Amino acid sequence: MNQDYIKPDNWSIIEEGFDVERVKSSESLFSIGNGAMGQRANFEEAYSGPTFQGSYIAGVYYPDKTRVGWWKNGYPEYFAKVLNAPNWIGINVTINDEKLDLFRCKSVTDFRRELNMKEGWYQRSFTAVLQNDIKISVKSTRFLSLDLDEVGAIQYEVMPINQNATIVFTPYLDAGITNEDTNWDDKFWDTYDVTHSGNSAYILSKTMKTEFHVCTGMLNQIFVDKELKEAYPKVETNGTYVKLHYSIEVPKRETASIVKFGGYSVSLNHDKKDLASANAAVLKQASESGFDALLDLQKKAWSKIWEMADITIEGDVKAQQGIRFNIFQLNQTYLGKDARLNIGPKGFTGEKYGGSTYWDTEAYCIPFYMATKDQLVARNLLTYRYHHLEKAIENAEKLGFKNGAALYPMVTMNGEECHNEWEITFEEIHRNGAMTFAIYNYVRYTGDYSYVPEKGLEVMIAIARFWHQRATFSTDKEKYVILGVTGPNEYENNINNNWYTNYLAKWCIEYCVENINKVKAEYNTEYSRIIQKTNLGEEEINAMLEVAEKMYFPYSEKHQVYLQQDGFLDKELITVADLDTSQRPINQKWSWDRILRSPYIKQADTLQGFYMFEDQFTKDELERHFDFYEPFTVHESSLSPCVHSIQAATLDRMDQAYTFYLRTSRLDLDDYNREVEEGLHITSMAGTWMSIVEGFGGLRIKNDRLSFTPKIPKEWKGYSFNVNFRNQILKVNVSQHGTSFNLEGDQELVIYVDGKEFKISPDSLITV
Repeated sequence: MNQDYIKPDNWSIIEEGFDVERVKSSESLFSIGNGAMGQRANFEEAYSGPTFQGSYIAGVYYPDKTRVGWWKNGYPEYFAKVLNAPNWIGINVTINDEKLDLFRCKSVTDFRRELNMKEGWYQRSFTAVLQNDIKISVKSTRFLSLDLDEVGAIQYEVMPINQNATIVFTPYLDAGITNEDTNWDDKFWDTYDVTHSGNSAYILSKTMKTEFHVCTGMLNQIFVDKELKEAYPKVETNGTYVKLHYSIEVPKRETASIVKFGGYSVSLNHDKKDLASANAAVLKQASESGFDALLDLQKKAWSKIWEMADITIEGDVKAQQGIRFNIFQLNQTYLGKDARLNIGPKGFTGEKYGGSTYWDTEAYCIPFYMATKDQLVARNLLTYRYHHLEKAIENAEKLGFKNGAALYPMVTMNGEECHNEWEITFEEIHRNGAMTFAIYNYVRYTGDYSYVPEKGLEVMIAIARFWHQRATFSTDKEKYVILGVTGPNEYENNINNNWYTNYLAKWCIEYCVENINKVKAEYNTEYSRIIQKTNLGEEEINAMLEVAEKMYFPYSEKHQVYLQQDGFLDKELITVADLDTSQRPINQKWSWDRILRSPYIKQADTLQGFYMFEDQFTKDELERHFDFYEPFTVHESSLSPCVHSIQAATLDRMDQAYTFYLRTSRLDLDDYNREVEEGLHITSMAGTWMSIVEGFGGLRIKNDRLSFTPKIPKEWKGYSFNVNFRNQILKVNVSQHGTSFNLEGDQELVIYVDGKEFKISPDSLITV
């Protein structure tokens, strides 16, 4: 059974009723972030029930030594851990000496929480009867500011209902925190200064090994019935925490509240000796604005994001809620302001998977950021990988590759490989091709070729060199083969000639050489610089091209399909439909040995290639491959349903496309994989956006122009989305009766709709 406690709503995620079994799941679902930091939706007050405390700072990590394999040649020495950062949200509350703890209250009623995605805030409210029979009403509102991205704000209000009360608010900072995810229970943080002044307090700490210095701060204001009070707290401190105690006499049915501004200043952005003063200055700025004014700025900032990024769906609230949740979380995780940052698979919602970067960014996320933001954001994501090129070359050298060949990591924080399952680290090399594909995708979409001579071609050459060296010439087949790999389907390890990997290798080499020739012809200075830097000659180029031309692709004449890998037809080909449902999900029910021998596919593999290189195959070929592979796909990866949804829509199988869309858009909200308490699937959320825009909307680039083949599920009355194409914003509105296009820009745009050419003038509407 999937969970279904989240109330359907167009703009909000809403939970009603308190259930201790749901607390950890909701901590993930109601997470907030602002691109620079984020936090799970932990309660501010003490909670003694099961909980997963989590606050995270973008770009801050710890190299946790691996438990296995580090003694093997080429094996990563550490797994980069996303670090649970010092906790600034805590506000302990006592009423007449009784601590507020929802796990221990006599009763909790009217419990409600809301994540308002339109305006970017999170609110929780409830009525509780404590052990001492005092009845209170509580409302807490918080947000992480997009304008002042080192600051978060909490307004925490308590009203005693049945008697007068002495309420003590104890806001605190705690740097003595540990990770849920750790290999050796290492100490990740060293706290070296705890200070306080008036209503402010600061903790200075640094990460062990990586030496990221962080100032965690808070500044508090006390109100009674909205009136700001002079406050003189009692201070309690030790080596890792500081608490400020505020005691207030509150008549029954009056409200006492604390406004707490807190957050992080980090040595990534400040000189470490200036961290405390920088933090004090930004918290003072926030407090002088005040909670309400800062919240108004928050609403405006989110309104600007939604103006471009929103997708509307008419007639299907659950589908609408799903897509907005996905778009909201992507924007909370990454806003594209800083080329040193990337999009972690859990964002700021949990610690699983470590690392900030997987191939998900290049394969799934870049299209979303290209179309919904300025193209500079996507360029920053490409630049991030360019800055890691030297490390990618080092990664390849550790495995015996030479001459500037690069292997980009499966998981990384700084360009070094830090994934430590050998079948992924050494074998899932298809990730390398996604780097080149992302450059191709960027140029194709933005028309900004300048990135290639500036940075992109160096990356492509290093990757082409890797494929050239990784392929082996088979005298038996008289073809080049690629042995010992894992494709996107991680339910097959150490197989030979994964079709997707081989196809990607061939394409990467050919695309690289095509760009070498273009840069040589059109950017002579850059060409000379690159050739000198890479020491690339004609002989090596020809040797690479020979590998591409003679690449082997396993094929079944009987089924008329490319085989996922050499031995695929040796398996017992029982479809998922004929698999006993009690055996699902197989990754939780079966041994790994049994999974590896099965025909079951975790996510699109051969079909991933058909998605990325659709133009190179006919619709008939896509249909044959979809009909062959989809029945064996168990979709036990968050990245799986979106590709299948797009392809089902391409094949006019709208019922199937809609089912896959709903699964990808509500993967976390409905907890399909029964693991949402560990955090959200952030990178797959970009696939949800693709399911609508590329799947139902049929967005493609054809002949350097936007092309659409709009379709609509029967469950919807209509849907709309915007795309920023080469600095012109096109609004697309699809209904059951037709599609309209509205252009915001200053010049005419030519598009294709269902293969026919249309000219759209600025600020005019055309309907097809």
